[in-house]
Amino acid sequence: MRKNLHFNVIFRPEPEGGFTVIVPALPGCVTYGKDLKEAKEMVKDAIKGYIASLKKHREPIPTEHESFFSSIDINIKREFSYV
Repeated sequence: MRKNLHFNVIFRPEPEGGFTVIVPALPGCVTYGKDLKEAKEMVKDAIKGYIASLKKHREPIPTEHESFFSSIDINIKREFSYV
């Protein structure tokens, strides 16, 4: 039986090119792709491997049902600004 799972992912462009991808619900689940297409494939593979390890160790699979993403604006003193 197949089950569809939903995971939020963060694609962070790297200065040298490519994307690092982080899966917040799966601590330590981080991967990289040389372009967005490869990064998407790599993160799918990383998530599948992570879930396989959880199943092997009889650990629960985290869900995203109760979590959400937002952004926060923070004012900082100008002397600490990098811009």
